[in-house]
Amino acid sequence: MDAALTFDPASGVAVAVDQVLNVGASYTSTYTVTTTGGAAYDFTGYSASSQMAKSVGVGASNYAIKTFNVGFGTTATAGKIIISLDSSDTTDLPAGRYWYDCNITAGAGTTVYRIFEGDIMVNAGISSQPVTS
Repeated sequence: MDAALTFDPASGVAVAVDQVLNVGASYTSTYTVTTTGGAAYDFTGYSASSQMAKSVGVGASNYAIKTFNVGFGTTATAGKIIISLDSSDTTDLPAGRYWYDCNITAGAGTTVYRIFEGDIMVNAGISSQPVTS
């Protein structure tokens, strides 16, 4: 599921974006990020990380269950953050509610911003991986 959001580093508030992930399937979500002025956010010189954990509350984990692949698309100036997991990464996920977030760091990494966060619902499936011939 793709999302559009406005990032204001001065606010210190992450944007809430809930997602759905299917067990055994590839997962990709593109976040289109703009400045408060409406321009594409320039991620030149930034790095990013994104992980998911069992959601807070009963049965919660205090550690990351999965680490997403994170990129800025074809060019860092386009304002895109893309998080993904390969199908092999989702096969062993138990169905349920999880929490995820994405942190970004500019330059030398002295300031870390949580840009978005939310629930990620993991749905179990009944079909197996398709066989290719």
